[in-house]
Amino acid sequence: MRVYIPATLAMLRTLVESGELVPVSGTAFALTPMLRESYAAGDTEELEYAAMNEAARASLRLLAAELDGDSAAIPRRVVVAAEVERVRLRPDLDDAAVTVADAVPASAVAAVHVDVAEAENAVRTAAAAVDAADLGDPDAEFVLGDVEDHDMAWYATQEIPFLLELL
Repeated sequence: MRVYIPATLAMLRTLVESGELVPVSGTAFALTPMLRESYAAGDTEELEYAAMNEAARASLRLLAAELDGDSAAIPRRVVVAAEVERVRLRPDLDDAAVTVADAVPASAVAAVHVDVAEAENAVRTAAAAVDAADLGDPDAEFVLGDVEDHDMAWYATQEIPFLLELL
């Protein structure tokens, strides 16, 4: 199953160095039956994009903690797309939420999505507002809408080391 794993640049570095990615609490997002049912229309590609966007929002939660504790952290959302066999649906969290049973080997990674530099200010602002948005604050939700207007760049697996080197 194709899963979208929320991550940060620090986690991406760990993937390159160790050859595996351990999703935080095993959390990832995918095109699940519940996600498909929650949309009146949409093909597989559109629904996978919706799952990826959920992972991008979850990346903001990871970034909020990272940016709070590390002034050198670069504010960019990261989503790792991977093919994973062992997943468990988590409808208690979200229609697209799944739990990945094991660490994801680099060989299972299909691609990586990362914000471009122009999105950094919006990402930093959204990371500070994501908890309030989750609690229903309409102003915070508006801030998250701003960051979601930024498309994330797509990188092939062989490009990841070069991406990290250029940051």
